[in-house]
Amino acid sequence: MIKEYRTISGISGPLIIVEKVADVKYDELVEIQLGSGEIRRGRVLEITTDKALVQVFEGTSGLDIRDAKVRFLGKALELPVSRDMLGRIFDGSGKPIDGGPEIIPEKRLDINGNPINPYSRDYPSEFIQTGISTIDGMNTLVRGQKLPIFSGSGLPHSRMAAQIARQAKVLSSEEKFAVVFAAMGITFGEANFFIEDFNRTGAIKRAVMFINLADDPAIERIATPRLALTAAEYLAFDLDMHVLVILTDMTNYCEALREISAARKEVPGRRGYPGYLYTDLATMYERAGRIKGKKGSITQIPILTMPEDDKTHPIPDLTGYITEGQIILSRELHRKGIYPPVDVLPSLSRLKDKGIGPGKTREDHADLLNQLFAAYARGREARELAIILGEGALTEEDRAFVRFADEFENRYVMQGEYEDRSIEQTLDLGWELLSMLPVKELKRVRDEFKEKYLKPRVREKSYEAAS
Repeated sequence: MIKEYRTISGISGPLIIVEKVADVKYDELVEIQLGSGEIRRGRVLEITTDKALVQVFEGTSGLDIRDAKVRFLGKALELPVSRDMLGRIFDGSGKPIDGGPEIIPEKRLDINGNPINPYSRDYPSEFIQTGISTIDGMNTLVRGQKLPIFSGSGLPHSRMAAQIARQAKVLSSEEKFAVVFAAMGITFGEANFFIEDFNRTGAIKRAVMFINLADDPAIERIATPRLALTAAEYLAFDLDMHVLVILTDMTNYCEALREISAARKEVPGRRGYPGYLYTDLATMYERAGRIKGKKGSITQIPILTMPEDDKTHPIPDLTGYITEGQIILSRELHRKGIYPPVDVLPSLSRLKDKGIGPGKTREDHADLLNQLFAAYARGREARELAIILGEGALTEEDRAFVRFADEFENRYVMQGEYEDRSIEQTLDLGWELLSMLPVKELKRVRDEFKEKYLKPRVREKSYEAAS
């Protein structure tokens, strides 16, 4: 039942206070009609006795409390969903902005979603290929996982997000795959980059895009990732698709949450962010996963910029608690001209063992990534030692590891922005790099894999050096 009131008693930033209300529910959708006839939307944030605190999505600029009407619509904010959403671009409130027609909905879904019963969750498994070696080879992405990318201001996370959206795929040709891409608080130039890249490369055909610009209302920024996840849930659990959700930039989302919290005069937590930031992030990150009896899955890659490159900042810190690993971009590698500048040593995919091995990637994958990780770590350590003590202090083995570390960065980590490497190419490249080292140093790889995957000429040379 729709109820209309003319009892606005106050305005604070994007919030209005409506008095003498009855039977109003938390999160209920609201329409505000200005004296000019303009309609704005909002939602109920808080209810105390006969007062309701309402967020106005489009902001309160120009709103006069004397002639504005408030209608409570008796339902939560919903997203009209249809299989026709694929290939479409929407704004941060779910309205089409690509010049196409309105979506004819097959159903309307509450953007807050329904929590997945822990008992009905299926364990994440199976490999998603991104075409990026540092992810596929070293920090494997698994269906149903949430794997964030921790970046910094000025690092190429936007280019990396577009590359993953273009290249990501499941290896079985029989299974349907889609990408839901949500951008929050981005500039007009960034929005143009994403839209043009998706259209030019054809990635838009299997994607749904939600774009919230930096000059759009902060309130809308709160809804954008939830709209994207609602669309993903429909594609995954109604249409049986495997869906990859890319959310960028979650830092802008958290800043909007802090702005609204300040307008509500809430007691701030760490760095001024609301005390419920962890819970709020969890309501979105935990919408990833697989459900028993359902063919589809939702995999998340949230991207965030760490203020001042600080991993202990509340946003990356809390994100790390909720998610299953992290991909960390390095400013040092970026200065060297290496793209994508993924620092594999602090990066981690906690579920990688569920997506690799026979029948998923290849039998040698686990041994190979462990050996590559150990060799690169030793090469970095030897390189730092050479800076302090000079190269003369290094043993012959140390010099070999330094050469390996340099080649690893220049050939394995670095790849073209439009270079889509298959998992076989990534694994073969790893073996090619390991062939630079004496075979006696390859202690983490089983002998049968050395026999099978090290090139015969290189293997013979390595055994001679070892003897």
